[in-house]
Amino acid sequence: MPHDTPAAPAPHWETSVYPLIITAGLLVFLPLAFVFKFVYHQPFVAVLCLGVGAPVMIYGIAGWVREAIGGEHGEGLAFPAMGWFILAEAMIFVSFFASYWFMRLNAGTWPPVGSVPMPVVLPLVMTAALVLSSITIHLGEAQLERGDQAGFRRWLMLTVMLGLGFLSMSIYEWSHLFHLGFNFETNAYSTIFYTITGFHGSHVLVGLGIFVAILIPALRGRINHHFVRTGALYWHFVDLIWFFVVSQVYFW
Repeated sequence: MPHDTPAAPAPHWETSVYPLIITAGLLVFLPLAFVFKFVYHQPFVAVLCLGVGAPVMIYGIAGWVREAIGGEHGEGLAFPAMGWFILAEAMIFVSFFASYWFMRLNAGTWPPVGSVPMPVVLPLVMTAALVLSSITIHLGEAQLERGDQAGFRRWLMLTVMLGLGFLSMSIYEWSHLFHLGFNFETNAYSTIFYTITGFHGSHVLVGLGIFVAILIPALRGRINHHFVRTGALYWHFVDLIWFFVVSQVYFW
């Protein structure tokens, strides 16, 4: 007698509007903002693009993540896949650092003319905020493993607040440096400084979008353990990369 075998899952086609929303937000957030700033010299319009593009990106990220959490098939929740994504992102950071090292090691004098003294205390406070946020999300995962959803939500909300605090300090720092005349066009150091710190800040923004997408259903008692683990891995990567950023562009 032939043994019954489980039926193979039926083929399905996944569709979502959120990648289009993310792309639209990214288009407004980066290319249009840069065009208005550096080509048309309209800084106010560039700031408007940033103000519109960032919320649209966050909304798209949160919506796409929410679909992945609640989807029937669960694509996008694979922990190993996040590892490959992190590897790809790390290579981009390596290219930025390599450019910085090449410029610095081949420069006659460093920092170039027009540079300003980099802040010392604020980067250390920002580092402490990120380190604490990695600890809080780890503690949240531990509470979730014990079945304490309320404890997990508290630690997750604290993690989000620490991430927002980090971004707020970064915005304040950029504003302060702009007022000192140290902007994107000042010299090679300013260009690479804003490129690296801005690229890292965009990763913090994505991580916050992931956590918000986890938090919203968690407040209703719906928590996907696999996605929490995957999101936490991404956040730890963002934290680790910051140590390279702060050591290279601030203190070297």
